[in-house]
Amino acid sequence: MPYAAARALLLTLSLPLLLAATPATPGGWSVAPSGGGRPSFYAEGTPGAVLQDTLSVTNRGTGPLTVRLRATGGGLRVAFAEPALGIPARTRAEVPFTVTVPADAPPGDRAGRLLVRDSTGRESAVRLLIRVGGPELAALTVEHVAVRGDRITYELVNRGTTALVPRLAVHADGVLGAVLDRAPRTLPVRLPPGRRLTLDEPWTDRPALDAVTVRLTVTAPGAVRATGRASARFVPWGTAAGTAAGALAVAAAAVAVRRRRRGRATATNRAAATGALT
Repeated sequence: MPYAAARALLLTLSLPLLLAATPATPGGWSVAPSGGGRPSFYAEGTPGAVLQDTLSVTNRGTGPLTVRLRATGGGLRVAFAEPALGIPARTRAEVPFTVTVPADAPPGDRAGRLLVRDSTGRESAVRLLIRVGGPELAALTVEHVAVRGDRITYELVNRGTTALVPRLAVHADGVLGAVLDRAPRTLPVRLPPGRRLTLDEPWTDRPALDAVTVRLTVTAPGAVRATGRASARFVPWGTAAGTAAGALAVAAAAVAVRRRRRGRATATNRAAATGALT
């Protein structure tokens, strides 16, 4: 039956048949996937797909039943042929519905529930599970790295289509060499697709006087290595003779290191050139 023309189908059954087909529940009515034998709804589709199924609401009582239907969870768009309906006594209503998979949905499972509520407020639910198909892509970036006091803050962004468990390595170089080097370790987080997470690393033994470059390297299974950097200068303002003295000392040291590095690079280039001539 085309969904556009679908209406809730009312099937009048004898009471013995209803009792045999439907387990007893408080309130005199129950809800289940149509056709029997299914405890929940399950379907597979690609982004943008429109899936169809039918929900059964059975009124085993001796009086009419009025119910309202809605869906929740999973970010799925569910539309019922009859979102509100009255069901005569000893009658089963078959309610067609569609599920639209979001066009930007990443591959994976999405879970929701179909809820039915009667006029007294009693509610019953059936689980809905949709598996979204498509290529899986692992992509991760580390952004907004900053040194704030005795902590290194940063953000991880999952830019792929599959959940990731990242690994983090931390390294920092000062004027005179490495001042921090932490081996890669698995972070206690699971990052869903499209999510951004703000984290931080403690650095309680950071230098008192230095100019540093911090480098965070993040990896995950199947994802390309991502790197984020930040620069910071540490000045012991409480003990410096004059507020500008510490900063000037750090800046002067940094300039000296850069000059030494340029000098070594120049000497190396000259040696290479001499070797080539001979």
